[in-house]
Amino acid sequence: MDAANWVHLCVDMQRLFAEDTPWQVHWMTEVSEPVVEVSSRFPERTVFTRFIPPSSPYEMPGMWQRYYEKWPMMTSAHLVPEMINLVPALARLVPPARIFDKSTYSPWITGRLHAMLSRQDIGALVVTGGETDVCVLAATLGAIDLGYKVTLLKDAVCSGSDPTHDATLELLGSRFSVQLEITSTDAWLSGLSRA
Repeated sequence: MDAANWVHLCVDMQRLFAEDTPWQVHWMTEVSEPVVEVSSRFPERTVFTRFIPPSSPYEMPGMWQRYYEKWPMMTSAHLVPEMINLVPALARLVPPARIFDKSTYSPWITGRLHAMLSRQDIGALVVTGGETDVCVLAATLGAIDLGYKVTLLKDAVCSGSDPTHDATLELLGSRFSVQLEITSTDAWLSGLSRA
């Protein structure tokens, strides 16, 4: 990986997924160590996405309304505002790490993130966070479509569902191997130090 043109994209490591809510991802605690390690080593290269629920289902288009009708307690009208925040170990890294807020699974929909990275001539992303089979998947496929070289750190992503976490890693590794590398945090850090 070119030392000058990559960014760590850390997906949705937020309190609303880490703590006791209907959306809690218990594995988030298990992957926090490698996520914090990468973020702490490279805070100036880290972009944290945050999933921001609407205050009402009807602020969102189409089927998102039905989604939030199912999860009304997870709208911002009902959540304690601090639950949107990053987990504390990551929040302390901002700045120099940056936050990018989004209202959908993918961070690419509005074009703002791609424009920001393009202005910095970023061509590669190192992806961590959650959930592997939802927002990480959407972020990864969008990045591939936009032409980024993607490295996914398999021990630094998590899901609330073990079977679909495993299936997503299998899918990405087998079908997108030209554009995507799946590796461990230690292996990636070791390779970076040798570059």
